[in-house]
Amino acid sequence: MSQSTKVALVTGASQGVGRGIALGLARAGWDVGINYHRNQPGAEAVAALVQEAGQRSWLLRADVGDARQVAAMFEQLVAQAGRLDLLVNNAGRQTWMPLLELSTEDWERTIRTNLTGTFLCTQQAARLMKEAGHGRIVNIGSGANKAPFPCLSDYCASKGGIQTFTVVAAVELGRYGITVNCVAPGTIEIERTRLEDPDYAGAWGSLTPMGRIGHVEDVADAVVFLASEQARFITAQTLYVDGGLWSQVPWAYRKDNP
Repeated sequence: MSQSTKVALVTGASQGVGRGIALGLARAGWDVGINYHRNQPGAEAVAALVQEAGQRSWLLRADVGDARQVAAMFEQLVAQAGRLDLLVNNAGRQTWMPLLELSTEDWERTIRTNLTGTFLCTQQAARLMKEAGHGRIVNIGSGANKAPFPCLSDYCASKGGIQTFTVVAAVELGRYGITVNCVAPGTIEIERTRLEDPDYAGAWGSLTPMGRIGHVEDVADAVVFLASEQARFITAQTLYVDGGLWSQVPWAYRKDNP
């Protein structure tokens, strides 16, 4: 293993999209810090796969919404890895509940994890990257950045906030050689979405212009690109990885309808 390989930290990397991003980065030659909160077995499995790809990995347990735990996580990573070149803010949660029935507690938990967690981790990472004179930060947004998702008001509010936060952070941090971008996945088949609908792929694939749903590899590839030297002058942008789904609008007259 190369000790000079660049180091990434992926939050919420024990499953789902975060797992896919961690593995995609490892295959692209990155060492990866695996953040998790509760799912230690999942995190250990991802770490093992990163190592199988020939890269180093570190298990980093922390609640990203807790400032003290976040600070301790970054201290641990720097002590073990010696550097940080890329932060991927992926950790997230949601509450499936109509707006009028959503509890204050669920609202606050989602905002705390998704939005406050992105702020806290970005702040810690950017301080390290400022000293190094370079760095990449990629925030994971959602189609909710652009389209309203009924019964997910807490999630939509947090993801919309992440997109705007991305722009502000990019403007402030650019002078230090740090780029900040957002990747907004569309309908991605993971453990959670398969539980939402056994025919998730069929239901959403038929609505997507490219005729299929997304896979974690689609999201991982976008993150790997934005973390690469080829994306060195790209910042403050949101890249939708959705097969065109959230760019279309209802249209009554489609000549190409079957």
